Amino acid sequence: MTRSTGFATRAIHHAYDPLENDGALTPPLHLTSTFTFETAEIGGELFAGERAGHIYSRISNPTCDLLEQRIAVLEGAEAGLALSSGMGAITAVLWTLLSPGDEVIVDKTLYGCTFAFMRHGLAKWGVKITHVDMTDPENLHAAVSDKTRVVYFETPANPNMRLVDIAASAEIAHSVGATVVVDNTYASPYLTRPIEHGADIVLHSATKYLGGHGDVVAGLVVGTAEQIAEIRLVGMKDMTGAVMAPFNAMLILRGLKTLNLRLDRHCASAKVVADFLEAHPAVDAVYFPGLMSFAQHDVAQRQMSQPGAMIAFEIKSGLSGGIEFMNRLNMIQRAVSLGDAETLIQHPASMTHSTYTPEERAEHGISDGLIRLSVGLEDVEDILADLEQALPYPARSAA
Repeated sequence: MTRSTGFATRAIHHAYDPLENDGALTPPLHLTSTFTFETAEIGGELFAGERAGHIYSRISNPTCDLLEQRIAVLEGAEAGLALSSGMGAITAVLWTLLSPGDEVIVDKTLYGCTFAFMRHGLAKWGVKITHVDMTDPENLHAAVSDKTRVVYFETPANPNMRLVDIAASAEIAHSVGATVVVDNTYASPYLTRPIEHGADIVLHSATKYLGGHGDVVAGLVVGTAEQIAEIRLVGMKDMTGAVMAPFNAMLILRGLKTLNLRLDRHCASAKVVADFLEAHPAVDAVYFPGLMSFAQHDVAQRQMSQPGAMIAFEIKSGLSGGIEFMNRLNMIQRAVSLGDAETLIQHPASMTHSTYTPEERAEHGISDGLIRLSVGLEDVEDILADLEQALPYPARSAA
């Protein structure tokens, strides 16, 4: 299935022919830890990399291989790699690319566990971590040097929806020979394909929109064939062991088949919810790329086909008001993660970004009253009704 076919067609058909698999419409699940060799010589060729094939499922597996091919074609990359979690993907990539004495420049807003890995893993290993406000490319331009090996960011960023201009950042990073790594979890390849804008490596927590059903933890990475081969054999096989189970690969393959349909619904509902929140007197600010009031609306227009389904908003009454609001919700579930059929809500200051100190949260744009909302697939009228009854003040329309 070629790149010229549509997104949904590639997500459903790419790299699989039922007639080559006894007519099975659904790809087989290969639950095996090891693979046999016809001869010792063939085994030697496989270990030497002189022959294509599978040796051991910690390195590769046919079910995972199909998923890797499929995510690569959806992202417009040469190759992909399946890992056990989003953090497995992040750590495998960065352990492979960086050495003691190198510098990685990262955006000032990061997922809490990514931030913790930078501090507790890379920094202790002698890698310099430089946080930069990448919403302005000039800040990145001023920060890069000949020691910069990686420029890393999320767009949209978790949890406050800040965007980074991928093309502008890639041009600056490449001017000093740095590799650009983008966490594309919030958008998915259906909404943003960073490689088309100049990024080198793209990674995902496939737990989120790619799986889409809240029943699997997984990670994916795409890049050039050379980059992915090195990450597979160094970062995954030898350094982290963060190998995806074939059963989990099957679940992600299932999720990809409906990715575009689900995201169309997610995005449409999220725009309705964002409009509602922006008009509500209890809400101080709403951060959603689909709103004209969003500070980086122009960046979203350039690099996103739709604004996504993640919303961040500020409760006027701060920490206590945010907690009260969350505890009053009925249908909307208080939970971390995102991209599920269920609408999920969380309070970053006390949950995902609790690894930050209060000063660090303030520095990185995460206030006490910030709420993160993952708009699900329920009837949007029911989502609005739950939000309205839980917010501290009546909506203006009810006044």
